[in-house]
Amino acid sequence: MQSGKFKFEKLQVWQLSMDFGEKIYQISTTFPAIEKYNLQTQINRAVDSIALNLAEGCIGNSNAEFSKFIGYSLRSVSEVVTCLIKAIRRKYISEETFDEHY
Repeated sequence: MQSGKFKFEKLQVWQLSMDFGEKIYQISTTFPAIEKYNLQTQINRAVDSIALNLAEGCIGNSNAEFSKFIGYSLRSVSEVVTCLIKAIRRKYISEETFDEHY
């Protein structure tokens, strides 16, 4: 995979969010089938939005615009955390898994 052509690819926070997204995706594949179109889809869309918003905001023309998209990313982080809390309450993940990704 070729990397580094876009400014956002150099951002450590974007790189970390990409890795985090893959970890959360792997966790979500262990959810029961009943959650396929509910919690599993929701957590995956939220975790993907973190990196997507960072990338979109980085391409903008101002720091103010980038700050706005950082805010969107933080909202997505909150959504992922809430999904993880739901997953632990429903006993889909262990406390150890929760703690590691919280």
